[in-house]
Amino acid sequence: MNESIANQQKIIRFYNEGLHEIDDEIAVEFPLTIVVDGEELATMVCTPTQIEELVVGFLASEGLIRVTDEILSMSIDRNRGFAYVELKNKKTINKDFYSKRFIGSCCGKSRQFYLHNDARTAKTVMSKTNISVEQCFSLMKQMQERSLDFQRTGGVHNAALCTPNELLIERSDIGRHNALDKIYGYCLQERISSKDKIIVFSGRISSEVLLKVAKIGIGIILSKSAPTTLAIELAQDLGITAVGFIRGSALNIYSHPQRIVDANIQ
Repeated sequence: MNESIANQQKIIRFYNEGLHEIDDEIAVEFPLTIVVDGEELATMVCTPTQIEELVVGFLASEGLIRVTDEILSMSIDRNRGFAYVELKNKKTINKDFYSKRFIGSCCGKSRQFYLHNDARTAKTVMSKTNISVEQCFSLMKQMQERSLDFQRTGGVHNAALCTPNELLIERSDIGRHNALDKIYGYCLQERISSKDKIIVFSGRISSEVLLKVAKIGIGIILSKSAPTTLAIELAQDLGITAVGFIRGSALNIYSHPQRIVDANIQ
């Protein structure tokens, strides 16, 4: 299978008071099964681009690896939709461990819903990175201008890795979590430090998205959409600045406003 984010299909569109047959670009949905040391770990649906980044980021976010050196080999069978990974230190895969939720304590402050592996891998972020309101607007504009896959299909989420002054890389996927895993995988593969970076995001900040950001070790997430209540509670607990509804000349700061250097309350 080719690495493509979209396929052309004929559709019928209504415009100019009539029905017209046209070619449209549709986002590709690709099932990928990750096999670790001969045992199936998970099956996800994703966009079939940057698959190695996705797998590396997923394994790291699940706590199976910390650095890419822990991977002995990786092969991608695009035709069958499988990613085969061998780890240097073999691990027993307990699927219940990666799928069952429990109520645990977050930083000793409040009780939140976590996956077992989330409790091990989502750590409090100590980032000292600051950003201005104008830089928030600028980074969101840069991501939207570079989100060509969304402009083509309207069917993908976008995430970008940034410094306060510039957008470094942008990744797209039909799954918003996958877009973040691709960024995590890129950071690990390229040995890029995340502690001074920022995530710019196109979708809603859910609790799972917030946990992904914590696992990557990034202290600021900017989104054009809204957070959930649980995401805000987790952001407070995990030391993450969550900024949402970045649209036009307005934005909302939901947690840890001290990183927004000109966030003086009027």
